[in-house]
Amino acid sequence: MVISIFRGICVGVDAVVKACGKLAALLMPVLAFIVAFEVFSRYILNSPTIWAFDLSLFLFGYIAALGGAYAQQKKAHINVDILYLRVSHKTRSVFNLISYSLGIFFLVLIVMMCLGKYEEAVEFDYRRQSEWAPPMYHFWVMMCVAASLFIAQLSRDLLVELYFLFTSKTLIEERTDGD
Repeated sequence: MVISIFRGICVGVDAVVKACGKLAALLMPVLAFIVAFEVFSRYILNSPTIWAFDLSLFLFGYIAALGGAYAQQKKAHINVDILYLRVSHKTRSVFNLISYSLGIFFLVLIVMMCLGKYEEAVEFDYRRQSEWAPPMYHFWVMMCVAASLFIAQLSRDLLVELYFLFTSKTLIEERTDGD
């Protein structure tokens, strides 16, 4: 019963993180179009926009931040392989538990900080210091969402590693479907 709940949590987190990662990836063509449009406006029409730089900055931040949890899911983050690959699977699990715990700790701090920044941005109507001057509150909301997704993914991975350490069995089969 408990094992099926753990598996359900893992599958649910995987699905949400994958969906958010794929949606963030869909922002890439939008970003490319905005940058291309700004280049066209600036150099061909000799009429630069006031919004393209700010919007591309926000989109790049969204893509990078929202892609973090998906990169963790795909095991795409940097690892010190020189030591990691030379130890047993159980020792690797201990290394993972330490790094996941530290990651969760720092991401919780980021969420707390971003919530404070969001409240400030709303209260004082913070805007980007540019000619367009868009509001900043949405960026802090996105950072909270991205950090929370990353916490969920690391918690899922922590659960899988703890299960392996206690049972020497895998909780859930890691997919290698390439997407």
